[in-house]
Amino acid sequence: MPIDLPMTEAVSDLILASDGSLVRRTVLPGGVRLLTETDTSVRSVSIGMWLPVGSRDETAQHAGSTHVLEHLLFKGTARRSALDIAQAFDEVGGESNAVTSKEHTFYYGRVRSADLPLAVDILADMITSAALAPEALATEREVILEELAMAADDPTDVGYETFLAQVLGPDTPLGRPVGGTEETVGAVTAEDVRAHYAEHYRPDQLVVTAVGDLDHDALAALLLERLAAGGWDLADGALPAARRPDDGAPGLGAGVDAAAVDTLRLARDTEQNHVYLGGPSISATSEERQTLAILMSILGGGMSSRLFQHIREERGLAYSVYSFSAGYRGAGLFGLYAACRPARTAQVVELMAAELEAMGREGVSEDEMRRALGQITGSMALGLEDTASRMGRLGTSELVHGRYTDVDEAIARYATVRAGDVQDLARRLASSFTTRVDVGPAVV
Repeated sequence: MPIDLPMTEAVSDLILASDGSLVRRTVLPGGVRLLTETDTSVRSVSIGMWLPVGSRDETAQHAGSTHVLEHLLFKGTARRSALDIAQAFDEVGGESNAVTSKEHTFYYGRVRSADLPLAVDILADMITSAALAPEALATEREVILEELAMAADDPTDVGYETFLAQVLGPDTPLGRPVGGTEETVGAVTAEDVRAHYAEHYRPDQLVVTAVGDLDHDALAALLLERLAAGGWDLADGALPAARRPDDGAPGLGAGVDAAAVDTLRLARDTEQNHVYLGGPSISATSEERQTLAILMSILGGGMSSRLFQHIREERGLAYSVYSFSAGYRGAGLFGLYAACRPARTAQVVELMAAELEAMGREGVSEDEMRRALGQITGSMALGLEDTASRMGRLGTSELVHGRYTDVDEAIARYATVRAGDVQDLARRLASSFTTRVDVGPAVV
């Protein structure tokens, strides 16, 4: 059974996963949460420090500020310069980076197990003691603007971000792009960044996950030592901050027939049209998320999928064609994508929509169910041989789901999905089309 991860008591939970690995979770002083999985078959550790703040937590005026702050944490602390931080990981053959998403910010490193104290020291120093110097902001702002310009040169980036914004609401916090815009990034001040940092980078918000050759108790002691050295108040008995509320995704079926969806055309001097078609879907915490994963696999998740076989292999109308989905707390979306020469756009769009509609009308075969189950569970099992993937899974368990499910049980849940479940969800998605975005030259 899944094990709930409580927020109301400072205790240490021991969890013996069914594959024999030892997973532990401790709520430390200050409300810091530490989750580890010990794996002595490796000689390395992947460690991540998570803050549940992302672009959906920003105001419209400060859009992109979370991403700016993520960059600035690598630009120096009271004890280290930016070069010191970079060299420290390079000198031990390790790696470090960060990710800002719509709902969280994530700093991580991977090092030899002997170098775990170094990684904890550096990441904790960055989290607690970032310098946030105005001159660093001035320089890094230019780097971020180059990053935005690079994305603007890629029609797939432009199309995907525009599609997300249209489905989720371009004027809503969740619909705004993670990186902000040239205007909002240009307007962010050092005072804005410091205020954002002070509000969200707190002990009761911090989640630390680590997987590899480690000792949970030793890591807990080291983590507390380094966070305290950075000036954080780690009060005994303090509880974690509440998780992000989940009001549930809007109901499906409020869209229109795919042929009736208005097209937002973005002109680009490219050889192909890049087409995104879809609408709202289930949230990240929905009980139907395994059903959606199987549906996406059958529809457009690989070379044996319906979209790939019927549009590329049988008709040769596109090189790249697939389906995708994204889930958030209280919201979600699904999409169909294809890149094709402009003259083929109308036919490709019609065929993509027809495949989803056929799934809802006629259902799926047991052979398709078997292949999808094999693809998903096999990919999951292979991916979790990597300590970084397992470390990320612990973070998702804590921040998104509030419960831990071991790998064997997670795989078993996919086996409970039936063909009728997939057909029912496909039928609802097929009546939920709201958005189409085309990026490329005019259709001829």
